[in-house]
Amino acid sequence: MKPAADIVDLAPPVTATTTASSAKVPSRAADFYELTKPRMNFLVVITTMVGFLLGSPRGLADWILLLNTIIGTALCAASASVLNQLMERRYDALMPRTRNRPLPAGRIAPSEALWFGSSLALAGIVVLASMVNVLTAVLGAVTIAWYLGLYTPAKRITSLNTVIGAVPGAIPPMMGFTAAQGTLSPAALALFGILFFWQMPHFLAIAILYRNDYRLGGFKMLPCVETDEHMPLTGRMMVLYAIALVPVSLMPVMLNLAGPAYFTVAVLLGLAFLSFAVSCAVTGTRADARKLFFASIIYLPLLLAAMMLDKM
Repeated sequence: MKPAADIVDLAPPVTATTTASSAKVPSRAADFYELTKPRMNFLVVITTMVGFLLGSPRGLADWILLLNTIIGTALCAASASVLNQLMERRYDALMPRTRNRPLPAGRIAPSEALWFGSSLALAGIVVLASMVNVLTAVLGAVTIAWYLGLYTPAKRITSLNTVIGAVPGAIPPMMGFTAAQGTLSPAALALFGILFFWQMPHFLAIAILYRNDYRLGGFKMLPCVETDEHMPLTGRMMVLYAIALVPVSLMPVMLNLAGPAYFTVAVLLGLAFLSFAVSCAVTGTRADARKLFFASIIYLPLLLAAMMLDKM
């Protein structure tokens, strides 16, 4: 349940010119919808669904349980997005790409966002606890608490915030698994590991792309705290996590969750992803960071699809 800004917010920054030229003001409903960061939460829904289908022996036959799991998890993720923006509204106002969001732009009042986000959190946990199981509800609550209580403040304190934030970002597939099986299994932890290590090069690439924005907002992303313009430490971290992702992505094979076809695809995808991380680390340019970002959003769905197809 990572912030959408860290995952898909690659739209051009809003400028005074574009704001003045925009004749249409978003409706209140559109602003509340935007607060939930639906593009980011689409990834949450997909990874939750994959975790469920991999963990359920009946697959889509348990579609009611799957639907309740998706609804509860999506509500938890949406609440974290809303409350995160509430906590960071003053800092978002300092950055060109975020200053026109509903809260910093003043279109939604902080009290409204607090009520909205809290209601979403309560609804998500209640749905998971009553319609799925208590363990999945606990994971949803832990995700929200970790995201808001640890990750959000850490962004202004330490460059390790990306590592901290990767934890709640990797929990949704575990929630899908626990929803299907009612327990935390090694296979669920394998999915957690894949999402965790995948996130690191992904987020660091975005931190390079928006390095100046993060500096304006006072966020201590790793590329922002490096004094060397070539960002050697950021590059090394991207490569190390991409290397680690290769064996971690093979854990489903060792746990009999996937077979030889998935093994082949995982190795090839992992090596390709690593090559983009190495290129970005060598040059440190925005162009290669953008290539790495797009490689990351191609890598994950292909890997998950290969895992699903291999199980079938």
